Amino acid sequence: MSGPLPAPPAAGTFTRRSLLVAALAGTALVATGCTGSSGDETDAVTPAQVDRLAAQVRVQEEVVAAYDQALSSAPGLAAELAPLAAQARAQLDRLRAAAPGDTATASAAPAGAAAPTDPAEARVWLRGAVGAAATAHAEACPEFTGGRAALLGSIAAGLRGQDGLLA
Repeated sequence: MSGPLPAPPAAGTFTRRSLLVAALAGTALVATGCTGSSGDETDAVTPAQVDRLAAQVRVQEEVVAAYDQALSSAPGLAAELAPLAAQARAQLDRLRAAAPGDTATASAAPAGAAAPTDPAEARVWLRGAVGAAATAHAEACPEFTGGRAALLGSIAAGLRGQDGLLA
């Protein structure tokens, strides 16, 4: 067995442990007080980036419009492609939320010819629109940092996955 326990310190005296805890707490308070910035400056956007984000919103609007057009011209694809169309819409909503300013525009018709009525041809047509949008988002991604870069990369990857499903 061990010997008797030491007597507790008298009230009002500091132990090494309490002094260490107080020093760490004081250091933490000073550190947080010295780094007071009002926002996340690494995720701020330049005017050129604002324009680029607006362009990416338009690219995603074209994807959503392409899904709408393909589903209306080839209704036989609706059951299979409705989840992909919903994903494209959700991506558009997230992109609009991340873009500063007013980006709520009416969905534009996709560039090029109208969607074919044959389901197989409509899939090929839609795959072209989805692939082009994925490329555009991936190319824009390095121009940003932080959450917006991650969002563009995520959308590009999601569209590449859709491209594979449409193959």
